[in-house]
Amino acid sequence: MEITSRQLEIIEAAGSLLTSSGVSGLTIKNLAIAMRFSESAIYRHFASKEEIIVALLTYLADDIDQRLSNSTRYPDPEEQLKSLFRNQFSFFKANPHFVVAVFSDGLMEESRLINQHILKLINVKIKHLIPVITEGQQKGKFTKAVATEELVHIIMGTFKLQMFKWRIANFEFDIEEEGNKMVQALLTIIKDKQL
Repeated sequence: MEITSRQLEIIEAAGSLLTSSGVSGLTIKNLAIAMRFSESAIYRHFASKEEIIVALLTYLADDIDQRLSNSTRYPDPEEQLKSLFRNQFSFFKANPHFVVAVFSDGLMEESRLINQHILKLINVKIKHLIPVITEGQQKGKFTKAVATEELVHIIMGTFKLQMFKWRIANFEFDIEEEGNKMVQALLTIIKDKQL
């Protein structure tokens, strides 16, 4: 997705509003106030609130896909998994206004189009986790007692809970430090105990 620097600025401001005020707080009027723009200036870049949310989700999906593609270059599946999460925690630490997309708080009630883009975002994460877990299971690093897809769901749920705790704590603890502890705990759980 090609976006202009101004559209990215609007997307980031929308993410901040979503994070602080929820979907009901994201209006073109509130966005214009937050950005010190006129409402018509916002409309020159996006036709609607839905279009802004779709652009935010698409931008994130594309960004995550690109970043995570670069994170799986380690030969060891355990290091790949750590790298995937380090990358995500680092990104969200620098961009906490995008945390709302992890939760899709209230977004799913907005429209079918938004739901499709939330699903795309989830599928991008799954796309990168499945080969890492599969390889780890094939190499005897990760347990085979749980199916690959179920391990991915457990991992994604754990990540989502960690991000939720960070958001509820108003982003006050170090997400990279706490996130790395979470990853170590996950690895303890999913490692093949026969090693």
